[in-house]
Amino acid sequence: MSAPDVRAPGQAGPAADEPAGPGQGVRDALADLFPAPAEPAPRAGLPRWAFILLQVAVIAAGALVMLARIGGTKPAWDRVWAEDPGIYLPWALSHPWHLLQSYGGYLQLAPRLIGQVAAIVPIRDASVVFAAGGALAASACGLFAYHASAGQVSSRWLRALIGLSVLLLPVAQLEIADNGVNTIWYLLTAVFWAALWRPRGTSGAVVAAVVAFFAATASSLALLFVPLFAARAFVVPRRPREHAVTVGYGLGLVLQLAVIATSHLSRLRPHNPVNAVLFYAHEVLLPALGWHISWHLRDLLGWNGATVLVGGLILIVLAAAAITQPGRCRVFIVAAVAYGLLFAAVTSALAWGGPGQRVTVRFEHGARYSTLPILLLDAALIVAADAYARRWWPRPKAIAAVAVL
Repeated sequence: MSAPDVRAPGQAGPAADEPAGPGQGVRDALADLFPAPAEPAPRAGLPRWAFILLQVAVIAAGALVMLARIGGTKPAWDRVWAEDPGIYLPWALSHPWHLLQSYGGYLQLAPRLIGQVAAIVPIRDASVVFAAGGALAASACGLFAYHASAGQVSSRWLRALIGLSVLLLPVAQLEIADNGVNTIWYLLTAVFWAALWRPRGTSGAVVAAVVAFFAATASSLALLFVPLFAARAFVVPRRPREHAVTVGYGLGLVLQLAVIATSHLSRLRPHNPVNAVLFYAHEVLLPALGWHISWHLRDLLGWNGATVLVGGLILIVLAAAAITQPGRCRVFIVAAVAYGLLFAAVTSALAWGGPGQRVTVRFEHGARYSTLPILLLDAALIVAADAYARRWWPRPKAIAAVAVL
């Protein structure tokens, strides 16, 4: 490899002096969003079977963390939540393996699969299946985010932080942790990473395709990722392995659209568009750095004051990173924040009950809608920390930036 071929991420190459054709600037920016796969990291001498066993052990450990997060007088595996006992379990008992059924106007394949497994065991143990299924799904999505973020985050430690952010989501205990029905929110987070990932091996491509398929069949909100997959098709080389994830997403979307088209019911009702602004400010920005922290700040500064403090801090850090860091970091921050805003706007305008809903430190209706926006903000902060470390380490300001972020 010649010297001109070696360049830092986001740095212009030899073709930078050539005049750009129509749309070339957009194509180059999008290419930074889908970085080429890095060289495979060494596995410390582990054989393939041991590496797979390690992944299984990590998922199991993560599931235990998820189960331990739910407090109270009853453990997580002794409870059932919302549609799990009311919709998925009764349907699985009366119509075994009839999984392609709509509820609320769209398909939720993953929750129905968990419900089908729960229908096989004795009814008194169904709660264990729902809790374990939800915990395992969340843990698997966290591990997937760790692997799929390799193109955006060079540090293994910071990639591990991306995976942990899924397990330690501040609002998880309010609605989505350890149940079957809310696995869809973890899958929607995973499909964002699946769309950006370009795995070097076939096994990674297959896993990404499976994740994309289950995300697309989990919720009608998966339709929001069509522009991201279209951008991937526009800039990623046309090789079968590179687009396995798009195939998986496309197949899942076909099933989803077929169910939507044949459904005669929708629970979505238009709400006040102002809800989107209030939802993003109070339910995404404020609790993004910690649910209990947000309540302490509300006690000290009031709801609006706490929102300005936390939201302002996050936005200032991300804006500074977008301005000072290379193209790859900048494009990711813009994409992550934009998708979080889009997701919050759609869900709050069509499904969130509005600011009049009762909110306590232990429960909040509609907290599930903040899952993806919060995790994307976390990811943007971690990508920013990685970019600072890559450029300036071990200078003191890089160490300070990584410690804070």
